[in-house]
Amino acid sequence: METARAAWRRLEPVHAMIYFAPEARRRYAELGLSGRAGYFAFRSAAFGRASAELVISTFYNFNPDVVRQAVDGVWETATPQQVLDARYAAAGEALRRAKVHELPYLSEVLALTRRAAEAAREHAQGRPLFAAHAALPWPQEPVLQLWHAQTLLREFRGDGHVACLLSEGVGGLEALILHAATGDVPVDFLKASRAWPEEEWTAAEERLRERGLLDGDSLSPEGATLRQHIEDRTDHLALPAYAALGEADCERLADLASPFGRAVVEAGLLKVG
Repeated sequence: METARAAWRRLEPVHAMIYFAPEARRRYAELGLSGRAGYFAFRSAAFGRASAELVISTFYNFNPDVVRQAVDGVWETATPQQVLDARYAAAGEALRRAKVHELPYLSEVLALTRRAAEAAREHAQGRPLFAAHAALPWPQEPVLQLWHAQTLLREFRGDGHVACLLSEGVGGLEALILHAATGDVPVDFLKASRAWPEEEWTAAEERLRERGLLDGDSLSPEGATLRQHIEDRTDHLALPAYAALGEADCERLADLASPFGRAVVEAGLLKVG
């Protein structure tokens, strides 16, 4: 399980950069989309003309009022296919700027990642965001195939994570607060990006304290245990994809993935703003 998690984490920047790269912002601005409308359209276009309620249910931890405002009218501004085309174009531009296409072992990393992504397609039940992306055709360019494969693995894992949160009675806002309490991500970033009103954030903090999951602004021992359980369970639910590689190939992917993630980071593709 640790090897599978390492393989995913080390390659994850290849997917995650699409939410921060200026190429993405430029591409959706060209379609007449801006800010959160661009983000929600880019990530939900695989559903087709996704309603705000579908985005709220599958993205899980965003303020529903902000989602409704952002998604309202978005498909009258641009079609889902236009958005998908723009997303792939942005991904290709950004990854080529990071010179990911020139890295050694691209073919091997792609082959391993695609095998895992294809295996995940056999376990799509209960994973709506993954299933929508898995139904899209594979792009032709190798660097875009790698981005698509890692996107599938990210959404496969993400849908499993949402299932874990639901089973433990942790709502979207509460999940954000527990994440913030670890200190791994600045609380101001989570507040700004997910757009919850301060009074709702404060009320959710108090609910978590009443459950014994927070001690002040930090995780209590019970909160730390619960969060670790959710992370471990998420790892377990992601295993069907990586099990298809076997231990040796999974370890090989973990070993080869680091330069790809590092190239994205060093190119500044994960910078906010």
